Amino acid sequence: MKKYRITLIPGDGTGPELAESVKRCVAALGLDITWDEVDAGLSAIEKYKTPLPESVIESVKKNKIALKGPITTPVGTGFRSVNVELRKRLDLYACLRPCKSYKGVRSRYSDIDLVIVRENTEDLYAGIEFQKGTKDVHTLIELIEALSKKKIREDSAISIKPISVEGSRRIVKFAFEYALANNRKKVTAVHKANIMKFTDGLFLEVAREVAKSYEGRIAFEDRIVDNMCMQLVQKPEDYDVLVLPNLYGDIISDLCAGLIGGLGIAPGGNIGTDIALFEPTHGSAPKYKGLNKVNPVAILLSCVMMLKYMGEEKASARLEKAVALVIAEGKSVTYDLKMDRNDPTAVGTRQMTDAIIAKLEK
Repeated sequence: MKKYRITLIPGDGTGPELAESVKRCVAALGLDITWDEVDAGLSAIEKYKTPLPESVIESVKKNKIALKGPITTPVGTGFRSVNVELRKRLDLYACLRPCKSYKGVRSRYSDIDLVIVRENTEDLYAGIEFQKGTKDVHTLIELIEALSKKKIREDSAISIKPISVEGSRRIVKFAFEYALANNRKKVTAVHKANIMKFTDGLFLEVAREVAKSYEGRIAFEDRIVDNMCMQLVQKPEDYDVLVLPNLYGDIISDLCAGLIGGLGIAPGGNIGTDIALFEPTHGSAPKYKGLNKVNPVAILLSCVMMLKYMGEEKASARLEKAVALVIAEGKSVTYDLKMDRNDPTAVGTRQMTDAIIAKLEK
């Protein structure tokens, strides 16, 4: 049996409970995995005075594969996103988010099967920002006004949106290669090139160029992002693999999670050249910390993606089937997966994990 050593970042809020669910399911699968457990987020600040200790980066670089629970990101103030910093430091340029319907989950749609491929390192998410009222922002405003001949209000804050040929090419190529490897039929590039002609225009230009080398094997088209939102709500069956710059990818992936019933069943993977980190797409839900309340599906489906990435196809399929069966039965599921969220028969995180493990053992 092949042996693995994988970095496990439990995260904060409900993260540690969810990480425990994964460890128990992986043990039930009979795989020889040693977890290298490290702290990031609020728990790391208490111990190391930083939300992202270097030991976390070193562990992921050494093991090449990581699974992470949700980590809290303060809104507007406080430390910058640990999730974004991990993607940048490890150059995990492709964010892969499959959105698939599971029988038994409440949703207006029943047969969604979309894959979102989001560029992870550029765009407005690059973290290049200048605070209102600082010397730097005044210098920048003067420079931009001189170069563009356009006026910017003095009380402005500024964020920079870099889009490169290299960054665009590798993410579009990733989307096409994923489509080929997973028997997909079409890639749709999403942009706002009608307005942002130099940045999104470059992304679209590169996407069209890359698409030529896949002609006859994978179909290609492009959509403007606002129209894409409407199309996904009206006729999601028309789409297959979507590739997007960072910010649009973040927004559209949540829209698509809404089509399948919410973030609670939406997994994710961040993939680079030789390192990959998998994580649920939902937040840390700190108000439910320690209450044995939240459903473990998103992190377990992230584990399904991780096992497939590792080449453990059978184990990956077994775990996904067990999760799907428990959801479809609707008995041993958490409150949010019940038809009525006030259903008194709802179980907790541990009990839903027990039910999934029981399916694995049959």
